[in-house]
Amino acid sequence: MHTPATAINRVPAVTTEFWLIKLMAVTMGETAADYLAVNLGLGLTATSLLMTAILIGALVLQFAQKRYVPWSYWLSVVLISIVGTLVTDNLVDNFGVSLITTTVVFTVALAVTFAVWFASEKTLSIHAIFTTKREAYYWLAILFTFALGTASGDLVAEAFGLGYLANGILFGMIIASLTFGYFFLGLDPILGFWLAYIFTRPLGASFGDFLSQPTQYGGLGLGTIITSALFLGTIIAIVVWISVNRRGEDRLAIN
Repeated sequence: MHTPATAINRVPAVTTEFWLIKLMAVTMGETAADYLAVNLGLGLTATSLLMTAILIGALVLQFAQKRYVPWSYWLSVVLISIVGTLVTDNLVDNFGVSLITTTVVFTVALAVTFAVWFASEKTLSIHAIFTTKREAYYWLAILFTFALGTASGDLVAEAFGLGYLANGILFGMIIASLTFGYFFLGLDPILGFWLAYIFTRPLGASFGDFLSQPTQYGGLGLGTIITSALFLGTIIAIVVWISVNRRGEDRLAIN
């Protein structure tokens, strides 16, 4: 597919700020989903329907931008992190699907998404999201990474009986190894990006649970309200900063 010389990428460049916000978004996705479903008593089904409706509205706004706009993009990421968490939680808790099955299903769904995306566009580059079709593939892949990250993270925690902190350290080590592979061993950047995107989900969720859950369950007992508010406030502050400084933009899409 020919890349127009003036094409503007609709998603941000992968910077330090990108990973910081993404990690906090997934942490908040875990605690916010718990707060809405458990603390507010909405339950998984009502919470899922509500947040899905809000996510659809946010994505309509995001697609209308036709370029990377920090507040719109990161609002969609925060909401999709919540919905991705809820999708897996519904399958496991409401429908009795095992974590092994959900992990396999979302792995296959993500692989199929990438296969169809590549067959259609001949690239999976996140630096070339300059059409509505490519953006649709991008957001579908993002949704499946969150659902897969939730399932695989819960599966590891359940299978090995690790506490919140130990689980977070484990996935932190996995991400560190991917980083080492990218910088020193020639790991393919696209593969490395999507693997890191998947594994930051259980990393963030583990630390979110560690901060929010009661001390008798191995957490620090801050609660879901304080934890969610803390990370949401930090996300807003960083998004305002990058908006003012116009950081994170990919000016030209490169095929």
